Amino acid sequence: MTNHHSTGFLTQLSEAFHVWRDRRRQRRELTHWTDRDLHDVGLSWSDVMREAEKPFWRA
Repeated sequence: MTNHHSTGFLTQLSEAFHVWRDRRRQRRELTHWTDRDLHDVGLSWSDVMREAEKPFWRA
């Protein structure tokens, strides 16, 4: 008997880890933007802090 579900599960788990790592990196990078950068995209420092404080698993 072959378990065909484990491959799908491992793929989904791997994809989730990639998404979580990217979110963490992007949020950390956002905290290093300049005031001008933030102004250009319409964000405030309170927006940045709210986003940066989210756990990596939350979108």
